[in-house]
Amino acid sequence: MSLFTAMARRVEPEWLDCLPPQDPRARRSREDLVRVNGLMGNAARVGASLRQIRPRTVAEIGGGSGRFLLAAARRARLGEPVAATIMDREPCVDAATVARFEALGWRAESQRRDVFEWLEDPATPAFDAIVANLFLHHFDDASLERLLAGVASRARFFIACEPRRSLLALGGARTLRFIGCNDVTRHDAAVSVRAGFRDGELTRLWGASGWRTSEGRAGPFAHRFIACPP
Repeated sequence: MSLFTAMARRVEPEWLDCLPPQDPRARRSREDLVRVNGLMGNAARVGASLRQIRPRTVAEIGGGSGRFLLAAARRARLGEPVAATIMDREPCVDAATVARFEALGWRAESQRRDVFEWLEDPATPAFDAIVANLFLHHFDDASLERLLAGVASRARFFIACEPRRSLLALGGARTLRFIGCNDVTRHDAAVSVRAGFRDGELTRLWGASGWRTSEGRAGPFAHRFIACPP
C-alpha cells in the first residue's frame, strides 16, 4: 500500500480545543505547534503568497496566539503598513507578539468571535487576504461549505495550509515524541491527519463562482489551498 494512499476523512475532537488557554498542557502544545509548523513549512508558503499579492489588510481565522501569522509576516517582508486581525474563539495573543508585529510595520489586533458569526456579520469588513493554518480540518463538509462561502464574501484572496491526509503524514504524526512534543500535540496530530484533505476536496466545497482555485500536496505532510478572483 502506498504511503500516499487516501483514507476516508474523519473529523474528531482535538484535545487542545477542549483545554483552557492557560492550561500548562495547552501552553506546551502551542509551543510544540510552532515547531511543527516550522517543519511543515506552512509559514514560508503563506509568506510567499502574501509577498506576491502585497495586501494591506490581512485576517487569520482560527489564529490562536497569532504566532503563525507573525512568522508568515516575517517571511512576506512587505515593507509597508499592514493591518492584521487575528480571529479566534479563544485568542491568546500576548503583548510581546503584538510588539513583534509592530516591529515589522504590522498593526495587529485580536477578536474573540465564533468564525461563522464573524464571517456572516455585516459589520465585518472585507480583507485583502484571509489566511487559515491547520484550521479547516476541524469542520465537517457541510460546515466547511458554509465557512468557505463566508470567506469568499470577505476576502479578495484566501490561502489555507492543512494536514495532508495520507499514511505518510500519519506516520510522521506518530514520530513527534522524538522531538519532545507532549501528549496533547501527539494525539491532535494524528486526529488532524485523519481529518485532513486530498486533491480537489476543498475545491469541490468552494461554492463561489468566478474564482480561480489551486489545491494540492505541499511537501510530504501539508496540503495547500488557494482561491482568488480571476
